[in-house]
Amino acid sequence: MRILMIEDDEDLCTAVDIHLKKQGYVVDYAHTGDDGLHFALQNAYDLVLLDRMLPELDGIGVVAALRKKGLTTPVLMLTALDGIGHRVEGLDAGADDYLAKPFATEELLARIRALSRRPQQWESTSRLTAGDVELDLELATLRGPAGACSLSRRGAQLLELLLRNAAQTLTREVLLARIWGPDAPVEDGNLDNYIHFLRRRLNTVGSAVKIVTARAVGYGLEVPPC
Repeated sequence: MRILMIEDDEDLCTAVDIHLKKQGYVVDYAHTGDDGLHFALQNAYDLVLLDRMLPELDGIGVVAALRKKGLTTPVLMLTALDGIGHRVEGLDAGADDYLAKPFATEELLARIRALSRRPQQWESTSRLTAGDVELDLELATLRGPAGACSLSRRGAQLLELLLRNAAQTLTREVLLARIWGPDAPVEDGNLDNYIHFLRRRLNTVGSAVKIVTARAVGYGLEVPPC
């Protein structure tokens, strides 16, 4: 499990780091809101630990920007501001949970475990649907009104990611990191080639679902109502 901790208190980061690594987590750190947002958009994380009071962009701004970009990564907000209004504001901005400082390490680890096992609706099935298409993850096949066709393994993974985030724009950085890995030496052109391939496959099966380009940002799905 890979975690990003965005926290300006470096002593707290050092203290938490010991316990997180004992649990086998891989952790990256950012100490300003701008750096944290950049890290989160450039890499694939399983969880973000986010301080509310940060230099530059604050925690509310960070989580709101992540959700606007279409990232569904769980966010656990950490803050000394523990009023009901502060908690509500953080959750409304897109945080998944809220932990007040100072906190016990045991509770932090328990919250991380809870978020990491939180079920997603689409995790219970090997078939994903959107509009008039169905993706079979086990067989790597795409089915639509005009029939079915096969997909490459990576093509199926890319379409799966788009389907799971239908109607949201995913940045090029997120798509590359999730499909090829955060450190893979892959060029942007590879992503564009796979998008072109998937568009042809959608056309082959007669689907009205479209992969839409958000210029200089990334890609998303446009799913017409059935």
